[in-house]
Amino acid sequence: MRRKFFGLALSTLLFAVSFPVQAQQGVKVPHIGVLFPGSPATFEPRTKAFLQGLGELGYLEGKTIAIEWRWAEDKVERLPELAAELVRVNVDVIVANGTPAIKAARNATKSIPIVMAGVGDPVGIGLVAGLARPGGNLTGLSILAPELSGKRLELLKEVVPKLSRVAAMLNPTNPVYRPELQETHDAARSLGLQIQPVVEVSDLNTLQEGFTTLSRDRVRALLLFTDAIFYSMRGRIVEYAAKSRLPAMYWQREFADDGGLMSYGPFTNELFRRAATYVDKILKGAKPGDLPVEQPTKFELVINLKTAKQIGLTIPPNVLARADRVIK
Repeated sequence: MRRKFFGLALSTLLFAVSFPVQAQQGVKVPHIGVLFPGSPATFEPRTKAFLQGLGELGYLEGKTIAIEWRWAEDKVERLPELAAELVRVNVDVIVANGTPAIKAARNATKSIPIVMAGVGDPVGIGLVAGLARPGGNLTGLSILAPELSGKRLELLKEVVPKLSRVAAMLNPTNPVYRPELQETHDAARSLGLQIQPVVEVSDLNTLQEGFTTLSRDRVRALLLFTDAIFYSMRGRIVEYAAKSRLPAMYWQREFADDGGLMSYGPFTNELFRRAATYVDKILKGAKPGDLPVEQPTKFELVINLKTAKQIGLTIPPNVLARADRVIK
């Protein structure tokens, strides 16, 4: 009898441990799928912000919500397979970051709601019908990628004396590069600059080749386009730029935190925190197509003076005075 009782108790305990979030009074726990193109280590700031946002709304992973994490590990070609996995496990909502991941999720399902946790130009590349009423099963947050190109070029020109030519680095697998490149060319003309060369990078191998091209062409400044894979590879990118003594402008503060010269753009970790509010609304019955796509309203300029000194560049006082954060 003791053995039978012990076996029964152990089986019950193992069942409860295996299904902790559904064991409480038989209540169905929301099931979220998260699709990121990078790795847990490189995307840690974003996952922390997202989990913080969920926590503020009363969702705790493993207790009141279950999360299926999927990581492409910087291999864009894996995204469709990972998106299909999330559809097969029948999650209630998918959160995806970066245009390739969002497109993979959209191609995998037309019924499961998808929250875009940061996308460059959702209307321009056809992900949604409009910002006010996106329609379909997508909604989320934009980072205004093309529209900020002019401001980034303007700042580069201010910190690099007699600048006439700026190299651009983009990911050809990310369709948002097209409107961003057009906007960059338009802004460059108004500033008396040329965008040359345009270097295409999609992985670590082409990244090294790209910086070899920049070194050979003796470029004096670099503008890095917005891309989730570039975010994941930011450590390598800022390292190569420093070794090449190349002033570079980035779109997000983590690049400057990790040794990049300058960044200008929205505080995207805040966007990931906000993505949790979309998840909450959808779980409470809202249709994603009726939820307006948010655009950032606050932007920050971060300057790394340590890097400026390392590459032999003096940041003008008037630019420093406009910085929201200076790393010394």
